Amino acid sequence: MRTFITLILAALVCIMPLAAQTQARALGADISWCTEMEADGMQFYNTDGQPTDIFVLLRQIGMNAVRLRVWANPEQRYGAWSDRADVLAKARRAKAAGLDVLLAFHYSDYFADPGKQTKPQTWATLPFDDLKAAMVAHTVDMLQALRNDGIEPRWVQIGNETTSGLLWPEGRIRWNEPDSVRWLNYIVLSNAAYDAVKSVCPNAYVIVHHDMGRIDQTWYYTAFSKYGGKFDMIGITHYPDWDKWGEQNTLVANYLRKMHTTFRVPVMIVETAYSNWDEPRAAMVMRDFAQKLSRAPGYAGIFYWEPEVYGGWEHWLRDDGTSQHNTGTRGAKVSGYGAFTPDGRPAEALYVISGQPVPSGSR
Repeated sequence: MRTFITLILAALVCIMPLAAQTQARALGADISWCTEMEADGMQFYNTDGQPTDIFVLLRQIGMNAVRLRVWANPEQRYGAWSDRADVLAKARRAKAAGLDVLLAFHYSDYFADPGKQTKPQTWATLPFDDLKAAMVAHTVDMLQALRNDGIEPRWVQIGNETTSGLLWPEGRIRWNEPDSVRWLNYIVLSNAAYDAVKSVCPNAYVIVHHDMGRIDQTWYYTAFSKYGGKFDMIGITHYPDWDKWGEQNTLVANYLRKMHTTFRVPVMIVETAYSNWDEPRAAMVMRDFAQKLSRAPGYAGIFYWEPEVYGGWEHWLRDDGTSQHNTGTRGAKVSGYGAFTPDGRPAEALYVISGQPVPSGSR
């Protein structure tokens, strides 16, 4: 009898971590544009067509987290959105709605991605050591402001899609140099950001984020680790193509499994979305993706990128520096990737991410 009980307890020990991991998965969305949209008069609606706070609405449909980007001094170019005050305001609303927060530092005044990692304007001429110090101070200041409000991000992303480094040119990965030189400055900066996060939020998962999840990125994190790069979690981006989505979704799930096995850390889809020109198709693609991810060991969660965009709304500064401002009441879905219906309610693709059934009458 004692042997039988021992075997049962051992089985429970094996099962419980898996159950806990499943429950802890992030099911969320990056809704960083929401305050700007609200300032333009946009509203968000529940299934019954009632105006509802976007954070409350996400919680109602089964989401448990939001991703919020942080820009250093966006008012220099864009406007006071995703700056310290705006992020604090959104984080407070997230906490009030019972949502965890993923904080995504771009270390830029505007969008950073593999094609551009532009330093904040006020850091532009700083020597390397001063540049690192400014990045650390910015990180600590934002996180401490959140902590002062009783908000501790569960995850912190140090740079956005840092495929070729961050804070160019100093922190750019120098692909034409030998490995030990190639990674040096980027890893110095990345590790400084990692340590800054841990100094304020020791329990947060620190994420190093790479784009193009459908390409095997194991080599990247192998080299990053070899030369001392630190991370608690891998974050990847995946925007499925219009027609090759099935194959690509499979590749992402396979590579996620491989990275978890290789590095023994969780892997999270921190950005995903699909064209909203065909809403039933978007739901089908996301359902396929979610099902494949759910079978992958190490899968830590998923964030839909800016699903709240609808009705033609577009942020007013494009990447090429030209301005466009559309109040969003009419027109095409120019953002291309939202997951709300034309009348401002969550579309089926977003329910797929949250794992909840679409309420009757809302299709």
